[in-house]
Amino acid sequence: MTESITITDNRTGESIEIPITSGGVAADEWEKLLPGIWFYDPAFMTTAAAESAVTFIDGDAGKLEYRGYPIEQLAESSTYLEVAYLLLHGDLPSGAELEAWVHEITYHTFIHENVRKRFLEGFHYDAHPMGILVSAVAALSTFYPEASNIFDDTIRYKQIIRLIAKMPTLAAAAHRFSAGMPFVYPDNSLSFASNFLSMMWKTAEPRFDANPALARAVDVLFILHADHEQNCSTTAMRVVGSSHVDPYSACAAACAALYGPRHGGANEQVIRMLASIGSLDNVPDFIAAVKSGHGRLQGFGHRVYKNYDPRAKIIRKAAYDVFEVTGKNPLLDIALKLEETALADEYFTSRRLYPNVDFYSGLIYQAMGFPMEMFPVLFAIPRTAGWLAHWVEMLAQDTKIARPRQLYVGSPRRDYVPLADR
Repeated sequence: MTESITITDNRTGESIEIPITSGGVAADEWEKLLPGIWFYDPAFMTTAAAESAVTFIDGDAGKLEYRGYPIEQLAESSTYLEVAYLLLHGDLPSGAELEAWVHEITYHTFIHENVRKRFLEGFHYDAHPMGILVSAVAALSTFYPEASNIFDDTIRYKQIIRLIAKMPTLAAAAHRFSAGMPFVYPDNSLSFASNFLSMMWKTAEPRFDANPALARAVDVLFILHADHEQNCSTTAMRVVGSSHVDPYSACAAACAALYGPRHGGANEQVIRMLASIGSLDNVPDFIAAVKSGHGRLQGFGHRVYKNYDPRAKIIRKAAYDVFEVTGKNPLLDIALKLEETALADEYFTSRRLYPNVDFYSGLIYQAMGFPMEMFPVLFAIPRTAGWLAHWVEMLAQDTKIARPRQLYVGSPRRDYVPLADR
């Protein structure tokens, strides 16, 4: 039996039956009965703006899958570059496919010298790394003008390789510039995560070999952040990309969305909250203040998840692997006490407020030495693969240019009044 709903226009008595497909109903069917009547849905709270085969989320059950593969299995057994291949190609690669993919990414990590010397060095000494990254990604479109030919398969694929490969290089360069440190060139003998850590932390040594546990933790964090369905930055990638602009400009728009504290800066807010609590003894008073409407429990709750964010469970485990190398982040005990107290309180559980991915990721990054200004940059590196997967999917679907409707609530028509008569 086909599932459907029936809508009746009470003004006319006319009705229309609309089938329910993949958990949604088509708005163009609604328009047949009610032309000129628009769904009013600020922030797209209940609107599906795209059909996608990239990522599946069941927020009630706390499930996240990339192309059908559970995030837990990928985080346990895969690498970020293998996951990036999966997101973009739809299937896990064979051994030969993965080898070729990793080779292409590795040998496109270098950035044009003029990007570094004439562009990056033009920023003010205290420029925010994420602001530098947003601008640098957009600037790449001027270095690769052929990228505007988005319907040439070969050209489009090369830009995908370039973006995934160069994002860690640009990210590390943004940090080192803001920290007054010299630029470090990529090392093609290193893995994706190890190469990024080398470009971040190398000083005078001939070769920087990252601790394997830290490199693996970065790789796992990159896997967990690679995609997350139609979030703010992915939607920005799709909306801007629907104009058929080059992928660098669309990706810069996605980076700009990620720059906001509500998106890429959420884990920074967790660190600030934990620091403000200060000690274990202050946790009960903080919880009481949140319940009375004074303050917010950062890192808990999610627009999509109404259960424990599956990424948070994985990160919680990864945190201990990192702290064995770096030493325990002094804020960890406060975080654990805060989680324990909140999850034992009906006030939070009844509202389905559980830890999300941001609750522990900032602690890990901070323990590894990343300044908080780098947190959104660290988010952008892996999410590039997800953005590009959605961009390619959108082009294949021949999606129309994004142009949402509005409900006009301004002044009715009125005539112009001469300046002397106002």
